[in-house]
Amino acid sequence: MSASYLEATARERILAVLDAGSFKELLPPAQRVVSPHLGQLDAPVSFDDGVIIGEGLLGGRAVMAAAQEGGFMGGAVGEVHGAKLVGLLKRAIARQAAGVILLLETGGVRLHEANAGLIAVSEVMRAVLEARAAGIPVIVLVGGANGCFGGMGIVARCANTVIMSEEGRLAMSGPEVIETANGVEEFDSRDRALVWRTTGGKHRYLIGDCQQLVSDDIDAFRTAAIAALSAVSDAKLTLAGLEAEQEMLRRRIATFGHAEDPMDIWAELGVARPETVPMLEAAAFTALAEPLRIVPKA
Repeated sequence: MSASYLEATARERILAVLDAGSFKELLPPAQRVVSPHLGQLDAPVSFDDGVIIGEGLLGGRAVMAAAQEGGFMGGAVGEVHGAKLVGLLKRAIARQAAGVILLLETGGVRLHEANAGLIAVSEVMRAVLEARAAGIPVIVLVGGANGCFGGMGIVARCANTVIMSEEGRLAMSGPEVIETANGVEEFDSRDRALVWRTTGGKHRYLIGDCQQLVSDDIDAFRTAAIAALSAVSDAKLTLAGLEAEQEMLRRRIATFGHAEDPMDIWAELGVARPETVPMLEAAAFTALAEPLRIVPKA
């Protein structure tokens, strides 16, 4: 029986994505490693600080894995939360794991922890790139209700592969942040259709920020993660690869910088009826989008 990735908790996701019975949690809630900052503000704490980390098997291969809990402060990153992710990535290097699987659901940095949270996210970015430099692929899954925003949105794009569902969202600034900074005329965060066609999985797949789109199903995410781990022939981020990514971004800005709505971009990419894109199932959409999507050219 299929199970919704969107509706599952972080613990349910990580246990279902990895091989059954293989997950061993590091720094579990029983150890009560909590944020030192939240208590000072009389804010609630979580005994895992909103992120589950550990090691297990994915398709029989030894990996490190982490899952952010969107139900605790929207999955926001604080000092301990970030340190757990960094430690996991460093452990992957030390153990020469077959890969690192990051199940991200976050609004970005935890404002309660300000600079400590910002530093934590920057350290996670560096740890992801260090893992890749050591030849260890990093696979990101995005399909939670809170999306993947802020600095962790950048972390996601530092990975080898991003796998999303249509319900997932990925961006640097969240809709509410854009509206607060630039006004509702710039971006109406209450317009859910606009939000999803701007930051959702289908748009991210078309413009090259997401490498695979799956349905909202935990088994679909697991299957895609196994395939992505097997398909990564070179986890390292080379200069040629970086230049190809930069060229892709340059082409995107040059070609679509004038567009006022994602549907304008879809139309220019060659989607015959862009208004039908939101109604297509993941498989049908992928078949339509595959020959049209923007990808780095080495």
